[in-house]
Order: sequence, then structure tokens, then C-alpha cells
Amino acid sequence: MSGPECSANPPEVNSVFGKGSVEEIGGLKAYITGNRSSDRAILLASDAFGYEGVMLRKLADKMGDTGYLIVVPDFFFGDCYYSTMPPQLRENWLPNHPPEKGCENALKIIAELKTRVSAVGAAGFCWGGMMVIKLAKYEDIKAAVILHPGRLSYNDVNEVRVPVAILGGELDQLCPQEEVEHYRKILAAKPQVESFVKIFRGVGHGWASRYKEDDESAIRSAEEAHTDMLNWFSKHLI
Repeated sequence: MSGPECSANPPEVNSVFGKGSVEEIGGLKAYITGNRSSDRAILLASDAFGYEGVMLRKLADKMGDTGYLIVVPDFFFGDCYYSTMPPQLRENWLPNHPPEKGCENALKIIAELKTRVSAVGAAGFCWGGMMVIKLAKYEDIKAAVILHPGRLSYNDVNEVRVPVAILGGELDQLCPQEEVEHYRKILAAKPQVESFVKIFRGVGHGWASRYKEDDESAIRSAEEAHTDMLNWFSKHLI
């Protein structure tokens, strides 16, 4: 994940926003919301701006209202990306926070979650999508949803072992629709793994998690993506 689209339309952040609470799980802080007695949980992986994004927490709360336990970890241990970050720090941010390490931490969280629930899914935006595609290579989760990711490794896409949905944007320059179509072809050659790939028209990077709340078209696209995500989990978290 790099380029100007990553820092475009940065989210409002608020450490105390939301219906849920910040707790520790698997050695990480996480915003936890939703149904505490549910036997199904969803790990929601943020973009580089981190787990305190107001719009992200609104989505987590909305997903929690449908009956899931939602966990939004602080994968960056407080060292989130920010739009005015100096160039040197910006260049070093991703090497300091590789998705591979995020996947290791996610597996620890999931291991703890599975002492409480019977099924876990994972969804991720941008950096979170790059992490979740790696997580989908393990059967520790039941299903994965990836929304406007950074570019994904073809090997990672080829190695997924659980049902995966990839939602891309027509105007996304970070992960262009040509890339998303290539992911579709790779997954189509794996009939043993159910997949769903969709390109949303007229939207760019961040359209599902950092949209403008005064833009009706942007809201419709984001809400359609959120519905697709929830439908995927409803189908596979059983």
C-alpha cells in the first residue's frame, strides 16, 4: 500500500467512539462490539489509519447489531499512518508493519476467539485486505472478505483455502480493476474454493471505509459493499 490514494480523505479518529469498548485480546488492544454471547465472530482489519477510525467503528457497530461479535484490532500498536506523515516515515511505515506480521497477530487473536465462538470470519480494507488474503491461506477462519486492498500477491490469492470475496473499485489506482480481474481468474481456476469477485463502478480506493458522508452515490456504493460482506459471512459462518 503506497501512493496518494492511501492518504486521500483521511478518516476522523476518536479513541472513545462507538458502542463497544477497547480490550486486550491475543496480546493486542482491540475495539470489541456486538453480541458478546454470539458463537460467530468477525475480525475486522483496518486500513493503515488504524482501529480508531470513526467510520470503521460505525461499521463495526452496524455489523455487531446483526448478531456477530466484532473485533477490530490495533495491529499497528498505536503507530498508525497519518496523512501529514513526513516522507521518510511514510516510506518506512509499511516495512515496519508488514501484513505478514499482522497475519501472525491475527492468528493469535483468532485462537483466543475460538475458545469462545465456533466460527470466525475476517474482513479487511487496504492494508487489512493485504493481511486478510494471507489469513485466508489458513483454515482458522471460515470465510474472508477483502475490500479495496493494496495489491495482493498472486501466490497469496492462489493459496487461499477458505471462501473469499474480493470487492474492488473501478477507479482504484492502488489496486486497479485489471488486477482485480486477474484475481478473479486465479480464483476461478480453484473450483474447490468458493469465491466472489465484484468491481464497483465509479469508485476509487477507500470507497467502502473512507467515503464522504455527504455524497449519496458514495454512501450507496459503500452500503452495497457492506451488504455483500454481511451476506458472504451469513452464508459461510455456520
